[in-house]
Amino acid sequence: MPALRDIVRGEAHFNIIGRFRMWATISAIVLIASLGGLLGRNLNLSIDFKGGTSFTVPIAASSQLTGDSDAQAVQTAESSLSGFSIQDVRAQIQVSQATQQKELFIRTPHLDQTKLLSVQKSLAQLAGQSDQNQVNITDVGPTWGKQVSSKALRGLIVFLILVTIYISFRFEPKMAVGAIAALFHDLLATAGIYALIGISVTPATVIALLTLLGYSLYDTVVVFDKIRENVGASGSTGRQSYTDVVNDSVNKVLMRSINTSLSTLLPIAALLFAALFFKASTLEDLAVALFIGTIVGTYSSIFIASPILAVLKEREPRYKAVRARLETGDVRGARPARPAPKPAAADYVAQGAVDVAVEEAPRSGNGQPMRVQRPAPKPRKKKKKKRR
Repeated sequence: MPALRDIVRGEAHFNIIGRFRMWATISAIVLIASLGGLLGRNLNLSIDFKGGTSFTVPIAASSQLTGDSDAQAVQTAESSLSGFSIQDVRAQIQVSQATQQKELFIRTPHLDQTKLLSVQKSLAQLAGQSDQNQVNITDVGPTWGKQVSSKALRGLIVFLILVTIYISFRFEPKMAVGAIAALFHDLLATAGIYALIGISVTPATVIALLTLLGYSLYDTVVVFDKIRENVGASGSTGRQSYTDVVNDSVNKVLMRSINTSLSTLLPIAALLFAALFFKASTLEDLAVALFIGTIVGTYSSIFIASPILAVLKEREPRYKAVRARLETGDVRGARPARPAPKPAAADYVAQGAVDVAVEEAPRSGNGQPMRVQRPAPKPRKKKKKKRR
């Protein structure tokens, strides 16, 4: 496959930047659908954000959970409450600090009185308790409160400001605009996917999304660094438009971005499989957010940040003039490339006592350089020192 071989070698020539309208249309559809999901269906916030009801019951020796491992006991407990139509059930096995006995801890959204008593009775039977009053019921508030959310939002704003300042000084302000646009694209698209599918948003999801901002920014900076290098090498001569330079740069780092994404997605996929197999809800929330965000971040670095940079730079008078000359076929205004270094003026070959010099000036009738023979220099006589 020649195309695959070119991608591996970094010699691919896909017209990525030239198809910016197509990428913009795809992103616009995704973002509109994301906004529709966020405004229409809202995010499915877990009980860590909304609060709920917790149940704690000691596990008796006669319980069916006694011989199971902790993972199997959690799965059995969550399955036993599936008939009550409770959307978000979180179960775990813990050890009581007072009695050093294993306890079943379950947290659910707020329940009405009728369903509350039914769940209490079911959990007592599951834990092997004859008295349902052994099940302790507590109404809990959100562990991820408004104060934590406001601090996380302030941290995100400070992060975006610092990123903008860094890229503006390290590269240029227009690159900072492209990078920030890609970050907002990643956040909105990932949140929209969560809203549309109805995946529960937990604190692990928020942590994963904040982690992915750094990953997406890293991939974008790698692309921008290659663009800056190529602009200084070939784009400054005026023989290529800025869009062509950006397109060549993206093609050269395309395989690197694909390799980075695949090497990231494979461990995340293994983590997701393990979380689903062992019913580890926290790991599952983390792995799902990382998997979705990695794909979205790689897409935005190549198909969003780079085309936005090209569009902004093409509006500058300098690159407008370059494009106008290239479209008319007039490259006289382009800066000439550096000439190759000239060879040595003469190539001397020793032939006995005569040096043969091959010079460029005198040529024979057939255009070949004439050989001019020059006598070898006479040795100098040593002067005798006069004795005083």
